[in-house]
Amino acid sequence: MTLKQTLDKFYREYNFKDRILHDPIEFPHRYTRPEDIEVSGFIASCFAYGKVDLFKPVVKKVLSTMGESPYDFLFNFNSKKHGRLLSGIKYRFNENNDIICLLYMMSMALKRYKRLKDLFKLHCWKDDPNIGIGLTGFVESLLSIDTSPVYGKNIRPAGLLQFFPSPKKGSACKRMNLFLRWMIRDRDIDFGIWKGIPKNKLVIPLDTHIARISKCLGFTRRSSQDWKMAVEITESLKIFDSEDPLKYDFALCHQGISKVCSKMNCKECSFFNLF
Repeated sequence: MTLKQTLDKFYREYNFKDRILHDPIEFPHRYTRPEDIEVSGFIASCFAYGKVDLFKPVVKKVLSTMGESPYDFLFNFNSKKHGRLLSGIKYRFNENNDIICLLYMMSMALKRYKRLKDLFKLHCWKDDPNIGIGLTGFVESLLSIDTSPVYGKNIRPAGLLQFFPSPKKGSACKRMNLFLRWMIRDRDIDFGIWKGIPKNKLVIPLDTHIARISKCLGFTRRSSQDWKMAVEITESLKIFDSEDPLKYDFALCHQGISKVCSKMNCKECSFFNLF
């Protein structure tokens, strides 16, 4: 069996239903309106670092505070009035005011552009080889918002900046790429509600597991898990599917691989006999 056949087999056999239950995409799947899917997905992806069992309760608490429609909550958001409802919520690097400011910045963007989609597509997206320039513009637009109503002065503490990695600074931007995959890719568990941006412009959400597998398979020669590595892996995956390379994100995370992939047991890997 060739490498492509193996990847395609893992993709076909992937348990997408199980993925929803153990992935931050669970949260936007609770909504039906595109507006709510979009903002709940952005919030969920922002917190998607560290252990799933630790960040999911935080996302759940934030979204439950926002009621039935997180979009309506944000569109009418007042940093003082609604900030009190979120009092005490923290997560790792993100202090309470950082979380309130994240929602405030989203609120200001929605009031100006109506949708995060419109901010990204109409003001940031360029038809470049990948999504990087658009993502950089998207992050810079959000970070340009005056944070004084939350912090008392226009500052951007480390806990706020942690929500907004950028390709321009070399970050792999795993969480942002995950959010964009949810919004743009229109297959499997992804929503595809941001029309008009080709799936093959997306960049793979890079984590330690994807990086390790990709090095073993020759998809990248880079050592640093940065934006360049994520792009290099994505370009390698386009050899197997030029239109939808990120479908192999699921193949590389296939349960059968994930359980055996480590530095110690390569001979047990499903790819071992291909080389």
